[in-house]
This record gives sequence, C-alpha cells and structure tokens, in this order.
Amino acid sequence: MAKYNFDNQQQILDFALKIAESKVQRYGVSITTNQLARERVTEMLKLSLNDEREHFGVVFLTANHQMIAHEILFHGTIDGASVYTREVVKAALRHNASAVIFGHNHPSGNCTPSEADIHVTNQLVDALSMVEVRVLDHIIVGGDNSFCFSDKGLI
Repeated sequence: MAKYNFDNQQQILDFALKIAESKVQRYGVSITTNQLARERVTEMLKLSLNDEREHFGVVFLTANHQMIAHEILFHGTIDGASVYTREVVKAALRHNASAVIFGHNHPSGNCTPSEADIHVTNQLVDALSMVEVRVLDHIIVGGDNSFCFSDKGLI
C-alpha cells in the first residue's frame, strides 16, 4: 500500500479533492436524434472506415441518453466480425450504461444488414434487456452511407 506524507491539513484536503474529481464521471452530449447517433457511431468507427475489415463498437449512454463512452469491441475480416454477447454485456455493465447504440462498418460500402447482423442484434437486445440496458439502435456505416435499424423498425 502506498504511503503519503502530508505537511498540513490543506494538502490532505487537496489530495482528497483530486481523488474525488477523478471519480466523478463527466458525461458527453445527449444523443436525442438518429442523426446524432449516426454522427457518434461514425466518429467511433472513423479510423476503421478505410480498413478492409469489419469493426463492431458500442456507444454507452446514461438513462438520459448522454454519452458515457464509446468503444470498439470486436475486429473481424472483410465480410464479418464475431460478436460475443457476454463481452457486450460485460462492457455495458462496466460503463454502468442504461442504454447503448451498436455500430459497425461494412467495408464493401453496402450498408444493407445481413441475416447475421439482424440475428446478432436480436441476441444482444435480448441479453441486455435481462440487465435492464436498452438498445436504442444499431447503425451500419459504409462509405458515405449508413443504415439505422431503428429507422426500419428492426429495433
């Protein structure tokens, strides 16, 4: 265990304040529209949009849909990425998220969801609902196009 030497009470208070500030979670912008969701997912995937592999990520949100964090969880091949439900649930709980938005890229530029995309989304919706985390959308990004599951009634 680390040992700290303080010369006076003010140093102790300053140190305690620094610890408290590091524990306070600061939230980002509220995701209130599909356009904002698309922008956040595209931002999350921006480094992978020129890659020839699929990448699957999650935007973690508070109950008021304020962004907590975003994270790329899985990297795949040119036409798919293995997505593990358990790992997505663990990440949502680790971030203490109340809601999530999924996003992944299609290197081909065709944003139409595959049967596998629809299947894994449904699995994730079911699993996350067990721990009271809402799935707001799943957005596929390809080139300058995107596809939102919520726009098509798939979520």
